[in-house]
Amino acid sequence: MKITELLRAETMILNLAANSKNDVIEELTSKLDENGYLSDRDAFKAEIDKRESESSTGIGEGVAIPHAKTSAVKTPSIVFGRSEAGIDYDSLDGQPSHLFFMIAASEGAHQDHLHTLSRLSTLLMDESFRKQLLEAKSKEAILSAIDEKEKEKLGSEEESSEESKSPRLLGVTGCPTGIAHTYMAADGLKDEGKNRNISIKVETNGSDGVKNPLTAEEIAAADAIIIAADTKVETDRFDGKPLIQASVGDGIRNAASLFDRAMSKDAPVHKGSGGSGGESTASSSGGGGGFGFYKHLMNGVSHMLPFVVGGGILIALSFFFGVDAADPESSDYNAFAAALDAIGGEHAFGLMVAVLAGFIAMSIADRPGLAPGMVGGFMATTGDAGFIGGIIAGFLAGYLILGLKKLFSGLPATFDGIKTILFYPLISIFVIGIIMHFVLIEPLAAFTLFLQNWLDGMQAENIAILGVILGGMMAVDLGGPVNKAAFTFGLAMIDAGQFGPHAAVMAGGMVPPLGIALATTIFKNKFTVEQRDSGRTNYILGSFFVTEGAIPFAAADPGRVLPSAIVGSSVAGGLSLLFGVTLQAGHGGLITMATPAVTNTVGYIIAIVVGAIVTGLMLGFWKKTLE
Repeated sequence: MKITELLRAETMILNLAANSKNDVIEELTSKLDENGYLSDRDAFKAEIDKRESESSTGIGEGVAIPHAKTSAVKTPSIVFGRSEAGIDYDSLDGQPSHLFFMIAASEGAHQDHLHTLSRLSTLLMDESFRKQLLEAKSKEAILSAIDEKEKEKLGSEEESSEESKSPRLLGVTGCPTGIAHTYMAADGLKDEGKNRNISIKVETNGSDGVKNPLTAEEIAAADAIIIAADTKVETDRFDGKPLIQASVGDGIRNAASLFDRAMSKDAPVHKGSGGSGGESTASSSGGGGGFGFYKHLMNGVSHMLPFVVGGGILIALSFFFGVDAADPESSDYNAFAAALDAIGGEHAFGLMVAVLAGFIAMSIADRPGLAPGMVGGFMATTGDAGFIGGIIAGFLAGYLILGLKKLFSGLPATFDGIKTILFYPLISIFVIGIIMHFVLIEPLAAFTLFLQNWLDGMQAENIAILGVILGGMMAVDLGGPVNKAAFTFGLAMIDAGQFGPHAAVMAGGMVPPLGIALATTIFKNKFTVEQRDSGRTNYILGSFFVTEGAIPFAAADPGRVLPSAIVGSSVAGGLSLLFGVTLQAGHGGLITMATPAVTNTVGYIIAIVVGAIVTGLMLGFWKKTLE
């Protein structure tokens, strides 16, 4: 498939009206939408914004390639925009961007589509081609230039496939979306190899899977390995080889320095975990233990969330049959309600602390950390040590495995095959089990009980202050570290039998999108048409406890949106606990309020509505009327 089958004259803007990054995204998205290529404009733009929040797609040299792969795209397409004056797009080189290619890939895009979309990003590495696009006088001239360049690119790929089968250097590239940057970094490495007459083979970890995989023979013969990726890359296969780890942006912009390091052997020799399946995150900081406390914790939380959402809503649904419908001793007993409660509560919720601990440990020490982490987390659950015990178990297990890796690093190579399948699990599960059983579970269970009793003894005024704090935390960064800290605390309290704090957490998380939706409805002259459309979507997102719906508004105007959201969320959280609201489900928003999982539903609705009104009015009065 040719690029011009995805980029058409109808999706080209030769003179963008935009003068900011957000305006560019809005204008290009609108062009796709008005030509019928999107099924959900707001959902598509949210995915574009999410990708930009991970790292800017302004690749430098005057080019930006915003992209997303989502079910909101009906037909894979490309929209082109050009700005002669240039627009600040947070580019890697700090320079204004002039050429914009927005890539829209559908969730079930055909592999030919993905290959074609990826090929476009590599063409833009050529300076003369970029100049040709800037100077083209018509849409037809641009399409013709792209056709010619694509033919040239395909011809060079056929030639390169016939080159030496024993490259001196090997590379691996990957980015979170896997459409553009993955292949641009690969081309950056290959172009640098051509310039130096050094053979290199690059494996790409894109949206269409691993392409051009490195073989064991190639790895054995290579002088060094360069990983330019922002995603998980299997590294145990590079055991004993000089390994350079960098970001995908370095592969695009700084390939020369990566080659300098590789050829001068300025790289640590990689030591694998002893198995064939280990993984490590490629980053400029190196090894698997270099993420930092927050990233390890969030890795556990993100893997735990499906258990929280699914289990919590099933528990809430069981209450439809009666508060005691799951109790066999109750006259309200219902077998189906009991099944829902068992699936959601005993099993999904029963596993969530173990999953949290397991993936914290895996984030620190790769796959060998998973087993001891999950065992420690499960012991925390059964021993009433709760979330705090699970978090401690996860970090203990992860760093224990790192210690074991160093301890066994001097063993002969003949033992490599049994380290991962015997030594690591046996020793780590034993040590973590002993520490949890004899040292940690009893005091942590006592602390959890103390916390529960302390909350029980709090007066209404004091517990309302806790609600103000938790509710406000949910709006500070709208899904970031502070938000997740409050959410995790709320879940921990549910696990400890205290159902009030999480009610404040959910109320605080629902308010920002609801308040913004209200502001866009009441103060229409202060928001663009696109923002008013997004505002209507936020009624739905807020109702279902999706705080992230507020992010595009906060990104565009943080000085007004965030304070308004924090105040409204604090009000909702405080009122929720002041009214004595409790919540036994971890997620769900409006769904849970329709069930007996919430006590004092009327008070809860009042708290959330008042908070949303506060946010909406603050934001509305604060915003300036559009000219």
